[in-house]
Amino acid sequence: MTTILVVAPTSRAQASLSRLLRSRPRAHVVVAPPGAELATVIAAAQPDVVLVDLASGDERALRRLAQASGPPALVVLAEEPAAAAPSALRVGARAILSREPTADELIAAIDAALAGLVALHPDALPATAPARTRRTSAAPAEAARPLTTREAEVLGMLAEGLGNKAIACRLGVSPHTVKFHLAAIYAKLHAASRTEAVTIGVREGLVLI
Repeated sequence: MTTILVVAPTSRAQASLSRLLRSRPRAHVVVAPPGAELATVIAAAQPDVVLVDLASGDERALRRLAQASGPPALVVLAEEPAAAAPSALRVGARAILSREPTADELIAAIDAALAGLVALHPDALPATAPARTRRTSAAPAEAARPLTTREAEVLGMLAEGLGNKAIACRLGVSPHTVKFHLAAIYAKLHAASRTEAVTIGVREGLVLI
């Protein structure tokens, strides 16, 4: 019997995930009450797998999991898998999928995580690749231009794993404005992706993790 603890923000999301898990043989599904202290729930349920639904880029569940006694296998569902990948992997996630997986995808990811393997949504793959050096021989010593205060804020939120919608909500701006800031950050740091921008930011002392 495999005990799967479902952590989701609403009863509707909990029910949807529970239905998908019914097709897995010998699965015992336990649902964590929304807002519950995860360390307490994990200690009581002793799950083999924790399945976390990150609604609308909400990373609070991951931060609470990082403070809890980590389960053997952690599977994360995210609105934007690429954005969630860095922070999810930092807290030990073994699988990262979109928030609307099929039953087959979800069960395959759980089985892979239980086997000690990593299962990633295709969108999350670039976020796990090593940072690439963007400087060319034509400009070997070109230094990154300094970020504005707002760009530094956005870069810090990227390091937290927040998606564009969550960043826009926190800053009180539109997602289009966030995209504008991201383009400026990528250009100034000579980065090709969110993860590369964070990596360069950490290296240059622009981000503290």
